[in-house]
Amino acid sequence: MRAQLIHSDDISNLLCDTLVIPFFKDLSLNAENRKIDKSTGKQLSQLLASNDFSGQLGETTLLLVPNGIKAQRIVLWGLGDKDALNRQSWSRAADSLASVINQQKIKHAAILSSLKLPKSVTNTWSLQQLISRITRGNYRYSTTKTSIKAKQPTLTKISIVNGENSTANKRAIKAGLAIGKGINTARELGNLPGNICTPKYLSSEARKLGRQHPSIKTTVLGEKQMKLLEMGSLLSVGYGSVEESQLIIMNYQGGKKNQQPHALVGKGITFDSGGISLKPGAKMDEMKFDMCGAASVMGTMSAIAEMKLPINVVAIIAAAENMPSSRATKPGDVVTSMSGKTIEVLNTDAEGRLVLCDALTYVERFKPASVVDIATLTGACIMALGHHATGLLSNNDALAENLLKAGQDSADRAWQLPLWDDYQKQLDTPFADLGNIGAGGAGTITAACFLSQFATQYPWAHLDIAGTAWNQGGGKGASGRPVAMLCQYLMSHTEQ
Repeated sequence: MRAQLIHSDDISNLLCDTLVIPFFKDLSLNAENRKIDKSTGKQLSQLLASNDFSGQLGETTLLLVPNGIKAQRIVLWGLGDKDALNRQSWSRAADSLASVINQQKIKHAAILSSLKLPKSVTNTWSLQQLISRITRGNYRYSTTKTSIKAKQPTLTKISIVNGENSTANKRAIKAGLAIGKGINTARELGNLPGNICTPKYLSSEARKLGRQHPSIKTTVLGEKQMKLLEMGSLLSVGYGSVEESQLIIMNYQGGKKNQQPHALVGKGITFDSGGISLKPGAKMDEMKFDMCGAASVMGTMSAIAEMKLPINVVAIIAAAENMPSSRATKPGDVVTSMSGKTIEVLNTDAEGRLVLCDALTYVERFKPASVVDIATLTGACIMALGHHATGLLSNNDALAENLLKAGQDSADRAWQLPLWDDYQKQLDTPFADLGNIGAGGAGTITAACFLSQFATQYPWAHLDIAGTAWNQGGGKGASGRPVAMLCQYLMSHTEQ
């Protein structure tokens, strides 16, 4: 996929498959649209007068083989009421356009950019979102399918026509492409079945990322090395599986050598059966998505390397498969984490925090400026926030505010829950320093309380993506969230 800014004095001679013309609900023709209307022999104004298109938010209407212009089709794209247009509604409209463009056999879409948007929807932001959403709309899962091969989207080029040819706009388009591709990387990893996407598959993909981008150095630790590091908590999760657990370290050097890195830590449970605390059979197939935290970290690293962000970022992925067997960890077992804290495993299905706690201890050696962990951690988060907002908990108010703002700016939103000391006592147990589940409700908060005990040496935030990492129903599949939020968060540090 390529995206570019171009200028054209004569739209009628613009070579493209599809010309996209945005309209507000008032359907007024600006100077550029009047030229197109004249070239098409009034076809444009006739279509607008027919009531087949009303300019409602996200509405699209197709005009095939228009007269007088070289484009093979025109798509009218509705943006609704200009005064009501904001970042969330622009994102919804962009998704609608992306769907139409990627459903047609289009190779080159040219989108007119002369429409004046309200101040709340800035040019650079709107361009980044538009390109990102068209790019992510270009994704179709086909790796383990044969019937879909011929139905892949054909779009390879997006042109933004007659927009301001500024450095900021060029940077926004580059960012949109990179973030869209990063989201699709995360979606592909999440959608792969557990018999393909194993911990070692994740580590091989991380090494591949390092080969593609010289700015990323990838290191992988196997179980022998983790034993030497005394990562007893992480290792305990994979005891019941034949698949070897992995600790994946990706070090992106885009900033100065002495600059403290920002760290991302991803939960990579490539399949979660629940272990001895076996999950119910219904929807257990969706537990291949339990590595979507790791997938989002991989997608984010891919995007920032593509953008060449001037920042240092270290990514840690704790990868394991949670299975029941004669060797599996049992409820009531006590394991010792890398930090030295002992943990009573009260429920083997609360395994994500067991792999993350050792990763959070390991990341201390990089002296990070901040640490954000991303995990499909608790069903309780779905009960609290549904499938719209990612759960956010943090030990640092400034970090939490930065992530919330990044979520708003990227239309990939989070909602903050309390991380009060009052909840910590729910993890008390007579047989270890702490239990891996709490008693008395607030499961999302007590899970974060558990992690907070291993994240005391740096500003830390936890993103619970159990409700946002994948979609159910007809559009079932990994969502790629929160790659957009994480990229926006890291980009904000380069602007400071």
